[in-house]
Amino acid sequence: MQRLDIETAVGSDTGNRYSANFDVTHLVERPLLAVVADGMGDGPGSAAAGRIAVDTFVDHVTRAAEPGPNTFREAVAAAHARVSRVGHELRTLAGCTLTAMIATPQGCWLVQIGDSRVYRWRAGLLELLTTDHTMAWLGAVHGWYPFDSAQAAAARYQLTRYIGHGSAPEPDVLSVTMKPGDRYLLCTDGVSEQVAYHDLERLLGQNTPPRAAVSALLAACAAAGGNDNASAIVIRAN
Repeated sequence: MQRLDIETAVGSDTGNRYSANFDVTHLVERPLLAVVADGMGDGPGSAAAGRIAVDTFVDHVTRAAEPGPNTFREAVAAAHARVSRVGHELRTLAGCTLTAMIATPQGCWLVQIGDSRVYRWRAGLLELLTTDHTMAWLGAVHGWYPFDSAQAAAARYQLTRYIGHGSAPEPDVLSVTMKPGDRYLLCTDGVSEQVAYHDLERLLGQNTPPRAAVSALLAACAAAGGNDNASAIVIRAN
């Protein structure tokens, strides 16, 4: 992989809807290991799921001699097992999303399960690199209902894949090539649901330092109502 100088920043805000923050983040700049997770609901299962999933995933990746797609799938499988066990112990729903970006000697990888997201700004274009594992995404793709309808809004809460799911579904694992000038955003749905695409495009396209970009993103979430926990990691390649 081409060696690039990268800058990173992470931030999270509880917002106004919940009394606690059920998002979990992890960021190490070199070698890059960035993770965001979003607990499902606001109970003890949600709080436990996010922390357990991130800790388990990070532990598997950092202990691997040569981390790669198999490592990432094994890490998610281990997180499924631990989160499911906690759900049984607590007798409540325990689940979360998990989205990660990992740099290895073989290249950069994205790992995706749930509806947190990875965006990339490159050469004036902001692209969503990940797929939401929700019924809303399926409905939008297949035209089941209008995107801004009540049905679509309800379907955003119907996840088809998440950590703790009884079927232990595999994550999407994607290879990406990082180039000078790229900006990446990993975020929970508290960001993507509250900050419109063109505002994300503008904020990432300004090429401000990652710390300033994260602050601006969280401020935009607050201005939109702060209706959810919001977490963001911004990565700039130079």
